[in-house]
Amino acid sequence: MRASQFFMSTLKEAPGEAELVSHQLMLRAGLIRRLGSGLYTWMPLGLRVLRRVEAVVREEMSRAGALELLMPAVQPAELWQETGRWDQFGEQMLKIRDRHERDFCFGPTHEEVICDVARREIRSYRQLPVNFYQIQMKFRDEIRPRFGVMRAREFLMKDAYSFHEDYASLQATYERMYAAYTAIFRRLGLVFRAVAADTGAIGGSGSHEFHVLADSGEDAIAYCPDSPYISNVELAEALAPAGERPAPSQALARRDTPGKTTCADVAAFLQLPVTQTIKALLGKDGEGAAVLLLLRGDHDLNDVKIGKVVPGWQLASDAEITELLGPVRGYMGPVGIDRSRIRVVADRSAAHLADFVCGANAAPVHLTGVNFGRDLPEPDLVADIRNVLAGDPSPDGQGLLALARGIEVGHIFQLRTKYSNAMQVSFLDRNGKATTPEMGCYGIGVSRVVAAAIEQNHDARGIRFPRALAPFDVSLIPMGLGRSELVREATEALYATLQAAGIDVLLDDRDERPGVLLADQELIGVPFRFVIGERGLKEGVLEFQARDQEEAVKVPVAEALATLQAALQAAQTV
Repeated sequence: MRASQFFMSTLKEAPGEAELVSHQLMLRAGLIRRLGSGLYTWMPLGLRVLRRVEAVVREEMSRAGALELLMPAVQPAELWQETGRWDQFGEQMLKIRDRHERDFCFGPTHEEVICDVARREIRSYRQLPVNFYQIQMKFRDEIRPRFGVMRAREFLMKDAYSFHEDYASLQATYERMYAAYTAIFRRLGLVFRAVAADTGAIGGSGSHEFHVLADSGEDAIAYCPDSPYISNVELAEALAPAGERPAPSQALARRDTPGKTTCADVAAFLQLPVTQTIKALLGKDGEGAAVLLLLRGDHDLNDVKIGKVVPGWQLASDAEITELLGPVRGYMGPVGIDRSRIRVVADRSAAHLADFVCGANAAPVHLTGVNFGRDLPEPDLVADIRNVLAGDPSPDGQGLLALARGIEVGHIFQLRTKYSNAMQVSFLDRNGKATTPEMGCYGIGVSRVVAAAIEQNHDARGIRFPRALAPFDVSLIPMGLGRSELVREATEALYATLQAAGIDVLLDDRDERPGVLLADQELIGVPFRFVIGERGLKEGVLEFQARDQEEAVKVPVAEALATLQAALQAAQTV
């Protein structure tokens, strides 16, 4: 490809709204252009990168035995009403109506559609297992689209759905898809981890997320450096403290704490460690009953865990707090409350404390020397409801936890029969009995992979694409192409040689200053480049440089192809 015949539109500075490095660089390199909030046009250069990701995904899906199809993006409401998700999915679903006033949505996912395909097409166990996949644009109406294509409203996704005659078959395909995802992200040159995860709104029994490790990641990952344990923080278990709870050693006392409404401030004011304080969160369950949560002062509530322990949990409003406890926000605590009206759920670490500090339910007062069993009844329920912290014991008992940040790029689920049962999918089993098939689903955020790769592979000069994602394998940068016949002939000869060898090459033949040509090539992230200059040609050499190296090396003209092929092969096997 000649740059003069290609549309390259680079920027010196990124627009002000671009926060993440990937968003900034994708705009500066001309990979994408913003149309509206969370909506982006993939420009020719960016589309080449996107298609490279797609190609790897298709190859590995085919190798895993999946079959590609393409389902409608616009889906009738009736399908979603069968599973109950028309109302449950929430405001992320873009609902539309046609000219006949019939309800549709722009598909955020395709479990309902594939189940409709299955119930029409699958009749016998002899047709199972089967695994369908598609690569298609999805739409989710994010409340706050941000970070470019990292969290866009419209995005390209690979979603696959498998059907099985029994759970053992589902597990076998799940393992194959786990291996396929591992192969995909390795081939794309990404540093990633597969972590046990919560099934969330999709549902099912088992789930793994695939995270590209990056400091900008939205998701926290807990892992043990001394063992194979790794999990999303949402799912990582916080073990109960070892041993028995200490016996009381202090008398209950009231302390004025004016203006001190956080555990950290109270601890500092009382000159105590924050680990000796308890925070109280008043809320209600799905049936509207009041629930007071207790956590150690340095711990944070885990929304996923509490949703399982107290279904429908949500924080109480100021008016609800005042109705039950009085105007005591910032000074709430479990002592003296009406336990017939308020259920108390304590985290394991909070329930293990003795002589702790908590709010007195009277502003501005806290209580010190508080003990369960003496000053207040034991909690109604003790459970793991907090996020783990670095240094917590690993749930596998083999060391201490560490935390990292990750960008979720893939997610696989064992759906079991949640959707197939709701949509009355059935087949005749080996005994001729109508049976509901087991299901799995498997997603990859194809467009998000591009942004995640840039977050992990960039420097001050621009993008450093792994070879598998790069828009071109190599760029040729001639110095003085329009002025030197020697440079022109050598450039055209090398261009023809590389193309004949099947190498994807970009010849930057634009009439620009050398500095502009070099800066643009570093910005767009092509992994290798040859600089072709008259002085070097007179010595019989070219300058060859990998994008991740600081210095160029001189390569004899006759050895240019072999040098590049060796470098490409090495980059492919890293």
